[in-house]
Amino acid sequence: MKIKILSDSTCDLGEELVNKYDITIIPLTVIKDGQAYSDGITITPADIYKHVASGGSLCSTAAVSVGEYAQWFEKYASDYDGVIHVNISSEFSCSYQNACLAAEEFSNVRVIDSRNLSTGQGLVVLQACKLAQQCQDLDELQQKLQSFTEKVEASFLLDRLEYMVKGGRCSSAAALGANLLNLKPCIEVKNGKMAVVKKYRGNYAKCLSMYVKDRLANRDDLDRETLFVTRTPVSDECLKAVADTVQEYDVFENTYWTEAGCTISCHCGPGTLGVLFVRK
Repeated sequence: MKIKILSDSTCDLGEELVNKYDITIIPLTVIKDGQAYSDGITITPADIYKHVASGGSLCSTAAVSVGEYAQWFEKYASDYDGVIHVNISSEFSCSYQNACLAAEEFSNVRVIDSRNLSTGQGLVVLQACKLAQQCQDLDELQQKLQSFTEKVEASFLLDRLEYMVKGGRCSSAAALGANLLNLKPCIEVKNGKMAVVKKYRGNYAKCLSMYVKDRLANRDDLDRETLFVTRTPVSDECLKAVADTVQEYDVFENTYWTEAGCTISCHCGPGTLGVLFVRK
């Protein structure tokens, strides 16, 4: 079967992998000062950071509409035996519900709830590309991908909390306490939702090193094929600390360093870095 893979722009895979696997990216909408922009097309993370740093209000994101999804699906449904679309977690956006509604009009379109975001979602997209090469049944492929989502381990360490405060995801008091104690929260995606699972304390570069060790050390349950290190802007010191620690646990065949897109940037801001991979 000839299968086309699509994903929301929230997958953060980067141009290299998107081109390599011929993945079509459907942009979410970013709202800045009441004006709508297309994620990664007419607005970039750098634009968001510059706007907020100059005193502007926090940007927000909006789901792809049912009509927009229908247009994308129609574009490929007649030229391919099947279309697989991988969404950001249904817990984070109504994009999944909208995509499912649009897919009802196409017998050969299947929608996958990644139960994740950023390159956690991207790992599901890459698995879709891999399985699609031998696919003979769309429903079976859909089932395999939904099962695969449970194996993805995604987490991020935050250096700064002002974007979380502005977005209403963290109280000012909690942020002040974290700043005074020099705490860096680790957020993990579990069952499609985000939760703080640990707090590190001290210099961010050292915290990142400890975070990576905690994620990769003494693990016999790792799928060794792919590791993503995905980030918003961090210092060179932080990048080196992470690179050195990843090298210490050099257990992955492919390590991709990617930059987070507008969705992560809107909600987490600069100073965010995560390691994302798959368990066996």
